[in-house]
Amino acid sequence: MQKTKLTVRVPQDLLENFKQYAQEKNTTMTALVETYLRRIPPQELLAEAPIVRRLSGILSQQVSVEDYKEHLVEKYGR
Repeated sequence: MQKTKLTVRVPQDLLENFKQYAQEKNTTMTALVETYLRRIPPQELLAEAPIVRRLSGILSQQVSVEDYKEHLVEKYGR
């Protein structure tokens, strides 16, 4: 698998903590970032998940967040 360079800007204290953590775990920062990024599910797979397909299109396009909040108040009260 071909690797590519990634530039990320973070606060200095976060970077120092990251470096120290990697050193204590006897690994590299690259390995830690790669491990974390591999935990993010591929988006095309998520869109094809059975529950996502089953629920897609159930709500009207006209339903708003406010409508949902009102529904919750009606259902559970306050």
